[in-house]
Amino acid sequence: MSELLAFVRLGFGHITDAGALDHILFLLALAAIYHGREWRASVWVVTAFTVGHSITLALAVTRAVTLPTPLIEFLIPLTIVATAVENLVVRDRTRAPAGGRYRPVFAGVFGLVHGAGFANYLRELFTGSIAVPLFGFNLGIELGQLTVLGTAALGLALLDRGLGHRRRVVAVSATVLVLAARMAVERAPW
Repeated sequence: MSELLAFVRLGFGHITDAGALDHILFLLALAAIYHGREWRASVWVVTAFTVGHSITLALAVTRAVTLPTPLIEFLIPLTIVATAVENLVVRDRTRAPAGGRYRPVFAGVFGLVHGAGFANYLRELFTGSIAVPLFGFNLGIELGQLTVLGTAALGLALLDRGLGHRRRVVAVSATVLVLAARMAVERAPW
């Protein structure tokens, strides 16, 4: 197996593995507000998350930035909590600041935090040039996120039929909020 393919698989597995619950919850929180017809907006937001994730991974793997793992592991669920709270607070996206078009920036900034969470592990795997492994890993992450997002879209559409869109947003966001808050408490660095 080529080095590129190995890292694509690693990135894909990082997002789709049941042990990656924090990333899956974050993706659900990001996707929770969108209708099926808004799939482009949700893909744009998830891609912004990948860009943020990639920047931090590159900085951490090259040792340009060293971040304390316990703090990062605590901040990751806090980004999920913040996203879920934003989902609950902002009822009308057209009346939100900038018409709600801030979500890609929001996701990109939070992606910076999430990328730092996997950086220490990846740093040990990169033995030579980081270009191919980093590209492969990020490609795998994006493919994994699109897979999770596609699966979530089906589930969210079904919930829309039973609950209606706003109730579904509230139900999914509240569930994600509770799970992420519990993770934050468990990971508190103090």
